[in-house]
Amino acid sequence: MSTNFRVALKKVVDHSYDIEIGETLFNSLIEDLKRGIVENVSKFAIITDSKVEALYGQALLEQLIQNGFHAELFSFPAGEKSKTRETKAQLEDQLLSRSYGRDCCIIAIGGGAVTDLAGFLAGTFGRGVPSLNYATTLLAAADASIGGKTGVNTLVATNLIGVFHQPKKVYIDLTTWRTLPVREFRSGLAETIKHACIADAGFFEFLERNMDKVVSAEDGLVLDREVCERIALYNCEIKYGVVEKDELESNLRQILNLGHTAGRALEALSGYELLHGEAIAIGLSIQVQLAEHLGYVTPDQAQRVIALLQKAGLPTEIPATITDRMLIDKMYTDKKVRKGRIRFVFQEGIGSMKRFEDGSYSTPVEEHLLTELLDKIRH
Repeated sequence: MSTNFRVALKKVVDHSYDIEIGETLFNSLIEDLKRGIVENVSKFAIITDSKVEALYGQALLEQLIQNGFHAELFSFPAGEKSKTRETKAQLEDQLLSRSYGRDCCIIAIGGGAVTDLAGFLAGTFGRGVPSLNYATTLLAAADASIGGKTGVNTLVATNLIGVFHQPKKVYIDLTTWRTLPVREFRSGLAETIKHACIADAGFFEFLERNMDKVVSAEDGLVLDREVCERIALYNCEIKYGVVEKDELESNLRQILNLGHTAGRALEALSGYELLHGEAIAIGLSIQVQLAEHLGYVTPDQAQRVIALLQKAGLPTEIPATITDRMLIDKMYTDKKVRKGRIRFVFQEGIGSMKRFEDGSYSTPVEEHLLTELLDKIRH
């Protein structure tokens, strides 16, 4: 004899938030806090990394304190290698030791590794506390700042452990891009090019015409303000267009993984010596050549994608130290793998994505085909 009780939890939740794009946005953040953008908060924890701490973290801390907010700063060693469960636990222990509880707000200031890690922490600390993202890199602006995907890396795979946690607001500060090493900035351009490949042929052509206005082979960073603003805005619009339709990545959102099946594998295999965007650039190059082989793009379109990546100063070839066998084995840890088969998402031409007969945007690719193609790419 048993009795059933149904827990009815159907509800409508509004996770909407604003993204502000501009220059020097600390004052804007302070004004938002004064206006009550986060409610019932008595303490603020700024989470950043060791590089951004000196550049912007301490300055934000001072400004918060000057304006009467109770705030402290917590930082971790810069780099993707720190984006781990261990770092998250250390930060949580520091917050607990400083008496942070459910009445706190997390302010993540930094690049993608910071917003991923701090967002995951915010999503689980006190079973979820509000957070704000202050993006200081193109990569965080292009990818990590929208969509609420947070997570950490393990030795097996990247970003496989995390939660969906939407921030209350995102600030994209274009002035911070000027302090980026040129290699980091190029890395961010990979996600920008990915967005154009996915959803906007016009944006792709804009990048082809204007790439030398943001970064050049000879001079490094150029950062024309108008072009940078447009890049930031298009990135947000394209990613939003996908996330809004599929917040929890049930199907459509998989298209944002273009280039990531091979890219994330390369990133992990390099021991994170390859920056995220560098690995994704090589992944995009592999994907588009495979798409050409399968007839989803023309040879000319495939060449244009590879040429644009190269114009941005990004790598497009697999490092010699990583064998095809190593790469294929690592791709089996990708979160799109189903029933032991590696799955890819593919662009169809430039500016749209291939949808398969079953309605899915990802499809299994047989190992023998991958082996054949990887061998062809290297020779």
